[in-house]
Formats: sequence, C-alpha cells, structure tokens
Amino acid sequence: MSNALKEYLSFCQNRVERALEARLPGEQILPQKLHKAMRYCVLDGGKRMRPMLTYCTGKTLGIEPEVLDGPACAVEFIHVYSLIHDDLPAMDDDDLRRGKPTCHVAFDEATAILTGDALQALAFETLAHDPTITASMENRLKMITALAKASGSQGMVGGQAIDLESVGTKITLPELENMHIHKTGALIRASVNLATFAKEGIDPSAAKKLDQYAKCIGLSFQVKDDILDEESDTATLGKTQGKDKFNDKPTYPALLGMAGAKQKALDLHEKAIESLDIFGKEADLLRDLSLYIIQRDH
Repeated sequence: MSNALKEYLSFCQNRVERALEARLPGEQILPQKLHKAMRYCVLDGGKRMRPMLTYCTGKTLGIEPEVLDGPACAVEFIHVYSLIHDDLPAMDDDDLRRGKPTCHVAFDEATAILTGDALQALAFETLAHDPTITASMENRLKMITALAKASGSQGMVGGQAIDLESVGTKITLPELENMHIHKTGALIRASVNLATFAKEGIDPSAAKKLDQYAKCIGLSFQVKDDILDEESDTATLGKTQGKDKFNDKPTYPALLGMAGAKQKALDLHEKAIESLDIFGKEADLLRDLSLYIIQRDH
C-alpha cells in the first residue's frame, strides 16, 4: 500500500468512525437493548472499505469530505445490516465477525434481526435528512434510489438469495460473476455512485467511467475474499476461515483454481485502472485502492 493511500485510508477510517458514532442512537435511548446492539455491530470494527470508496471518489471529483459523511455512513449502515443477517443461523450461521461474536451470539437471534432492520432504515433516513449533504433534492433522491436498488432484490439481497440457492451445486463462471455483481458488487458500486451524485453538474462520461471502475473492483474484492477464505486464517480474517469451502459454496478458486483466481483478480484490477484513463493524478488514490483490494491479507 502506498504511503499516500495508507494516510488517506486512516483519515477516512477515523472520520467515518466519528460520523457513525454521531448518527447512531445512544445506548440510553429506548429501546436500549436494540440501540446497544446497533452500536456493538457498527462501531470499532471492519475495514470501512465502502465509506473509503465514497471519500476517495469524492477526492477525485474535488468534493470536500464533510459533504460525504452522510452518504459514507448510509452505505456502511447497509453493509453492517447485511453482515448481521448473513451471519444468522438461517443464512451462513457464523459465530464470529470482525474479530468478535456475531450479533445473534452476543445478543440473541430476534435482536439481531431487528438490529439489521433498524440499520437499513437508518441508512435511508440519513440520506433523506442528514444536514451535511449539500446535494440538490434531485441528486439526494438519486442517492436514495441508487442505494435502495443496490440493497434490494436487484442488488445485494438478490445476490444473497442466489448464493443460498447455489450451495452444493455446480455453477458456471458467468453465473458466479452474476451472483457477486449483485451480492458484493452492487453496494460497492453504490459507494462510488453516491459520491458522484454529490457532485453537481458532473460530466456524464466521468460518472460512467467511475461506475465501470466500481464494477471491476466490486468483483475483484469478492475474488480476493474467496482466495483469503482458503489461504488466510481466522485470526487474520476476523471471521471463520474456510467456511465457504466447508459449506460447499461456489467460489472463484473452486471454478478457476487458485492460480486462475489470482489471475482473475489481477485482470479485474487492470480493467479498473483502464476505467480511470480520463482522470489524472486526482484519481491516484482510487488506482492505489484497486491494487490494495487484490493485495490485502484480510
């Protein structure tokens, strides 16, 4: 990771941590157990990859970070809600997330379901009413629509449904990519697109290029996750290592072999870089972030 990216990612992580804390209900507010669970799941954990994408895209477009605090929080609320529900016994049945007990283990299954529901609602409340968002009402509505589509049956939830249906079956590479374009890629694309909607009068060709970039890194992120699930360990990952293979889920290493999966990640990185060809040095953080995604160890 370049020093510039390392410094900016640290800045983004610290910034979004404060922003998330400020937007979550306090533990003393009724219902206290629910609000405690929301804060337990959101704060002090995770790479914050999606908020960092929002901030890095904003930097490319010359948008001040304080304008993006609301969108960055909204996309992270959706992401955490999805993790809580993914970990439930009816889904992936995981006991560990971000290095600590999952929500249904730390609290109970009903509280975990409600916590995910509440975070999903809070995401859209944030986009609708957060006073730090300076975009026009038209662009604010575009943000809400983009995040809703990325989260629903045509996005993340649809991808999770396909994932559950694919357990123990043999699927093709295009089918696997379609699943992850929805399950993982949709929210990553939304992270970038929320920043483009914060830029009034953005050149449509620039917005299209940034969306192409996001599509590529959304897939490369999942390819790398599949690789790490086999090559890393539980302590490093912060979640149960080898769970996908144990559950007989289709993965890129299973379809392409480990060498093929690593080449796939590299090919997607190169396509992501090509997508930024109309930008100069202002997009260097996005270029570095794409490389980091395929080189990370957790």
